[in-house]
Amino acid sequence: MKSAVGSVKSTSLSLIFADFKEITKAKLAVSVVFSSIAGYFLGANQIDLVSLLLLAFGGYCMVGASNAYNQVIEKDLDALMKRTKNRPIPSGRMSVATAMTIAIVMTLLGVVALYILSPKTAMFGAISIFLYTCAYTPLKTITPLSVFVGAIPGAIPFMLGWVAATNDFGIEPGTLFMIQFFWQFPHFWALGWMLDEDYKKGGFKMLPTGNKDTGTALQIILYTIWMIVISIMPVFGFTGRLHLSIPAAILVLLAGLVMLVFGFKLYEKRDNPSARRLMLASVTYISLIQIIFVADKFIG
Repeated sequence: MKSAVGSVKSTSLSLIFADFKEITKAKLAVSVVFSSIAGYFLGANQIDLVSLLLLAFGGYCMVGASNAYNQVIEKDLDALMKRTKNRPIPSGRMSVATAMTIAIVMTLLGVVALYILSPKTAMFGAISIFLYTCAYTPLKTITPLSVFVGAIPGAIPFMLGWVAATNDFGIEPGTLFMIQFFWQFPHFWALGWMLDEDYKKGGFKMLPTGNKDTGTALQIILYTIWMIVISIMPVFGFTGRLHLSIPAAILVLLAGLVMLVFGFKLYEKRDNPSARRLMLASVTYISLIQIIFVADKFIG
């Protein structure tokens, strides 16, 4: 009997943990933490383990809080879409009060953790939560410009790591911000293309032209080109302490060109498999170039 009670408890605990991971979008939060840690490594003259842990914890809390607020606001729309109808709130597994408690606690913990690092770090973290929750989320059903607004909080993590390491905002974190800012357009529009039918059920306007057409594909190509240009800027020596060696810049350029090829394929075929390949290429690209930037600093 005891073992049966124990197994029920462990099952319910695992379900609670699974819902927590879903309400905070754990995979996305971990990728954001990866970005901010890469930025920290680029900015730091020496690595401090306590600072890294605070950044990782604070970063996870900020992203997790943003996602929890987002799912509270969009609970009724999530129920309409196949992709999201089984999320904790629309499925009835989690109450709005519980989700809001998670969001508020994580906001407070995140701000405190980042404030211990530096007030500037906490400020940028708080700005990202505010923009994601109060601007990006409500705009998604109003205008495709929501992606532009959402790209601002989405670009903060890479920059946030540098600010956490240096307590300074200048050309270096600004460049990291711009790389991740322009990257988000091909990434999100590829995702929006794949999920367009589902998004339309929820009333979301995610594609720049509103349709899966050559206009959207062309904008994906143009933003990818801007992303490539900005990502190799550090090789020319006018981005302060943010440097890239010529071999590293070539690798970054090649990674960007691969992504651009997938953009052209989408322009040519205008189908969901091409959009999926571009989306996967974009996910690989951002992690790969962050690794190249960090490796280049420490090897060079």
